[in-house]
Order: sequence, then structure tokens, then C-alpha cells
Amino acid sequence: MSTPVSEEDIRTLRAGDTLYLSGTMITARDEAHHRALEFAARGEAIPVEFRGKVVYHCGPLVRKEDGRWSVVSAGPTTSTRLELFEDRFIEEFQPRVVVGKGGMGPRTTQAMEKFGCVYGSFTGGAGALAAKSIKNVADVLWLDLGVPEALWVLDIEAFGPLSVTIDSHGRNLYLELSEQVRRRKETILERLS
Repeated sequence: MSTPVSEEDIRTLRAGDTLYLSGTMITARDEAHHRALEFAARGEAIPVEFRGKVVYHCGPLVRKEDGRWSVVSAGPTTSTRLELFEDRFIEEFQPRVVVGKGGMGPRTTQAMEKFGCVYGSFTGGAGALAAKSIKNVADVLWLDLGVPEALWVLDIEAFGPLSVTIDSHGRNLYLELSEQVRRRKETILERLS
């Protein structure tokens, strides 16, 4: 899929699908999410458009040569710590894809279902592979937050493979797996008793 992605196109994806993305991807970790939501609460515009785009939970390793930024490595950061405010972020800014590792919880799952968004899991430890799909650093914003927490606006081509692990129909493979593990654990403990 290419950005901007429509809600209609996102809703064709199902948990378990494999996805590759091209277009614009914007990194945003904890501090960037927090600041963006503070801006929105005050009625202030943020300096980037997330609607229809890809949000990547990533603090890239970058270098600057001859006045231009390039991404050396761009592995995902753990998404679960953003569960506190990802639902509000999705509602406010309408991204269509959130990329990270480790999955997210029920609040994010509900927001993705309501507003038409999916979660794409990218393999941890594959930052060099991710960087190969980043063709250009189009912009960097909020660098005062530090390199990992800044908003990096990236031009991507065939970024992936991503596994759709939360879809816009309410399925969350992480939560389903957790429930299976819980049930199996109970069965094992009963047998041991």
C-alpha cells in the first residue's frame, strides 16, 4: 500500500496479512505522542500531517553528512508503553498504520476498529533491513526532544514485511495469544493439582 492510505483500503486488511508500505512514514515515540496530544488539547496545529500516513514507533540511528540526514538503522521500539495514549492519538490524528514491535492492548485495538487503522509488527533487531527501505529523510521536527524522540518524516519504499497483528475489525493476535496461553496454563495447573 502507498500513503496516503484510505480507511476503505485499510479495512480490507485482516489480522495475519503481510503488508509492505511506500510513501510517507513518521517516527513517533513517547515524547512525540505526548507533545502532539498536548498541542491538540490546546487547539494548536502540529507541524506534520499524520492522516492517512504511517506512524512508526522507532528512534532511528541517524547521521548527518553535508547538511543532509540519513538513516543508518531504524528498528522498532516496544509499542506497549504507548498503550496509555495511542487510542487518543489515533482518534485525533487519524493515521492508518501504526508500526512497532510487541503489540498493543485493548484500548488501541478498539480505536483501530473505530477509526480504521491497523498495527503492523516489524521484527525487532532488523533495523538495518528497515533502513534499506528508507529512501530519504524528508524532514525532522521537534529535534529538541532528542534524536530518538523527534518526529522523523521518512520517504519509504516497500517497507516491510509487516505482519498485520491488529486489524480494523477488532482482532488483536497478541491478545488472542495471551488468552490461549492463560487457558493452557490453567489446564496445566489443574492437571498438576
